[in-house]
Amino acid sequence: MIETKEVIEFFDRLAPGWDAEMIRNDEIINTILDNAGVKAGKEILDVACGTGVLIPDYLKRGVASVTGIDISPKMAAIAKEKFPQAEVEILCGDVETTDFGKQFDCIVVYNAFPHFPDPERLIANLSCLLKPGGTLTVAHGMSREKIDAHHHGSASHVSNGLMSAEDLAKIFVRHLNVTLIRSNERMYQVIGQK
Repeated sequence: MIETKEVIEFFDRLAPGWDAEMIRNDEIINTILDNAGVKAGKEILDVACGTGVLIPDYLKRGVASVTGIDISPKMAAIAKEKFPQAEVEILCGDVETTDFGKQFDCIVVYNAFPHFPDPERLIANLSCLLKPGGTLTVAHGMSREKIDAHHHGSASHVSNGLMSAEDLAKIFVRHLNVTLIRSNERMYQVIGQK
């Protein structure tokens, strides 16, 4: 079982060097965001936003607002410092217990899903934060096998491993209409619509 305290400590330790270590594939990120319906005028919730890796991508698309949340104080602090724009709000906290006071058009969980201890509870909570017609996407910018191999070493105590996209879709379908299931050598993505 993943312990929240260990997740916080793990990512606080990594936060200072996170951006320098980041591997990005802009083509895959754009595909993920296109699939998720992230476009001009939308209100976005970026779950486990880290240092704000996707925030420039959202802003380039002309979104109305981005709310980023991360449980790691150091990750959230770096993101807050990097993105002082009025349309960006960065929160430090647990997405499952935070009262946002609003719902969102698009909720994105990017490169973070295996670090949540209870996938069913997470999806149930996030689906309640969607506006009618809104989308929830869980995505990774690499294959399931590569994610699991990446987490096998020092991150094994803070990762559940990445379930198959089909198994994740079975959780989604209890709360949302599944609109996309993709798991291949380049990426992993499941999308549900409210």
